[in-house]
Amino acid sequence: MKTKINIYISLAFLLIVSASCSDNFLEEKKQYNYFDDEFYQSEERVTWYVNNLYYDFFDAYKSPMATLVGSFSTTQATYTEEVGGISNTIADKSLINANYTWENAADASPYYGTPLGDAIKNEPYNRIRDCNSMLENIDTKGANLSQTFRNRVKGQMYYLRAIQYFDLMRTYGGVPIVTTVDNATNDNPATQIPRAKVSEVVAQIVSDLDLAASLLPTANEWGAAEYGRYTKGAALAQKSRVLLTYASPLFNKNWESPERWDAALKAGLEAETQLMAAGQNLYGASASDWAKMFYISDNSFNPEAITVRLLANGTTALNSNNSWEKSIRLASQGGAGGSGVKVPKSMIDLFPMASGKRPTAANNYDPFLFFKDRDPRFYRTFAFSGSYWPYTNSTPTTASQPTVWAYRWSAPAANTYGFSMGNDVPSPAFVRKMSSPTVGNASNFQYSGTDIIDYRFAELLLNIAECYAALGQTNNTIAYLGRIRNRVGIKPADNYGIGTLGTKYEAIEAVLYERRVELAYEGKRFWDIQRWMLYSNDAGTCSKLGVTPLNGTQRVGNYLHYKIGTSPVNTDPLTSSRASISVDPDAANFDAQITALAAFYTANFELRSPPTPMDNIGGQPASINWRQNYYIQGLSQAVLAQNPWLTQTVGWKDANGASGTYDYQE
Repeated sequence: MKTKINIYISLAFLLIVSASCSDNFLEEKKQYNYFDDEFYQSEERVTWYVNNLYYDFFDAYKSPMATLVGSFSTTQATYTEEVGGISNTIADKSLINANYTWENAADASPYYGTPLGDAIKNEPYNRIRDCNSMLENIDTKGANLSQTFRNRVKGQMYYLRAIQYFDLMRTYGGVPIVTTVDNATNDNPATQIPRAKVSEVVAQIVSDLDLAASLLPTANEWGAAEYGRYTKGAALAQKSRVLLTYASPLFNKNWESPERWDAALKAGLEAETQLMAAGQNLYGASASDWAKMFYISDNSFNPEAITVRLLANGTTALNSNNSWEKSIRLASQGGAGGSGVKVPKSMIDLFPMASGKRPTAANNYDPFLFFKDRDPRFYRTFAFSGSYWPYTNSTPTTASQPTVWAYRWSAPAANTYGFSMGNDVPSPAFVRKMSSPTVGNASNFQYSGTDIIDYRFAELLLNIAECYAALGQTNNTIAYLGRIRNRVGIKPADNYGIGTLGTKYEAIEAVLYERRVELAYEGKRFWDIQRWMLYSNDAGTCSKLGVTPLNGTQRVGNYLHYKIGTSPVNTDPLTSSRASISVDPDAANFDAQITALAAFYTANFELRSPPTPMDNIGGQPASINWRQNYYIQGLSQAVLAQNPWLTQTVGWKDANGASGTYDYQE
């Protein structure tokens, strides 16, 4: 069995090794700026320090849908069209539950962290402080170390500090900017740093990323043994991400003006040039390659991966495993959840046709036979009854079942049902994207070591396309979208099915649509909804782009139900008749397989609503209800109480119940 001890090493392992050189390592770390000089004179110990920061930032990153460095929660994905379900538990503080209004400081996001102190805490400003400490000391106390080594250390510190500030910005808008190490007290005016303007935070992030780009090597220059560390191209690409967000309506009331889009475009093109010169680009030249991209280069160079979270398939506490495979596999395959990630109808109906055109009746889309003639990425993003979805069977007492079936039939007793292969899935489709056929199902796929690509080259191209769209350069927009579609085999006719983009608004909508398809289930959709303010039309963006606001919509599920009579719960009425049916998008006779499956569906199935809606509160249908003040969170009660000089965000109440005054749109 493959075991990877990589740069995201276990903290326990780090401390064991560190203790072998210094029994006081933990005590030293508590003191931050008080490491002895000897510490910085050892490449080995400095490398441990850097590795520990990678651990603090990314150890929780085990699902591609998780967001926010350090915490990596998947909660924000539940606020998008990609998955259904509305929590009615007060402690969860769901931001789309119409029964609750969150506006008090006590209800605000806790991501900001707790007051700094001497204790070791893995929170945003503690991580920033660790970066600052190394930056302050490596060139002076570590002057004996080679310049190349010190540059690479500093480059990683600048990059890590930048992405932490970026996630703070996306969550809170402007936050205090701290770039030095000071003793944290609430009675020292020198450390009572106010919330910066968003423009100031962006300037700091961009400065850090520019410094990182000037100091970091390319992936090839790092070498295979250091694969996964940040690179020059990654810093430039991250700058593109930041400036794209800053140009978007959430932070830019004048988003129709070109200035910020010009800056974001320049950053994107610079990153593209640098990365391509370093051998990075879209992976492969087919839809099959597109699917393999997520697992084929495990723990080794992948030209598509700008930044990657390395994971391991070991079975001990020293290994960080990928939790995604475990969550998406069905019961018949050995998955933990049993029903995988159920796909809402709106996502099934989203993907283009094979021609690249939108799925409409005029383009021959049939919502019941949803799998016919779709974009090649559809078959690699979703599985459905009849899909060939292979895996490695690690349980010798159970036969491998690579072709999955997840339909329901009525049993003779009222309101009693049987489920094919034991798969109770209230959706005719379920997510398969980013799964690997080489992962074994031992312990419910618990030991998957498939890496997570955090930032793909395709996303960078989409960033550039969006900038061109916002600037009204629709031909360039189509050219970049065409590169994305050409890679998976969509034909170039009618601009790869995109058609003519008559206005910049149509072009922006086309890019956001392509992002929903290309980057589905990769943790990106929430941020697109947020920065374009698409939950309601209060900002006017929905009407300008011609999209329906998410508020008032529901994520809907359906059972694929056997429509001919009844059968005992444990007797599948279709076992024999479906035995020869299997749909494999890589098969030479794939079209014939789809035709046979369509005939089988038509003869045997219908769609029926589940007894409990996908989006429900107390069992009753519920709609998404996002309030305007949720786009940017307020500071929590604890933060404001400990830091009374900080102002509260507009739309939120401060620690005394007064309305917030901090305007993140300046």
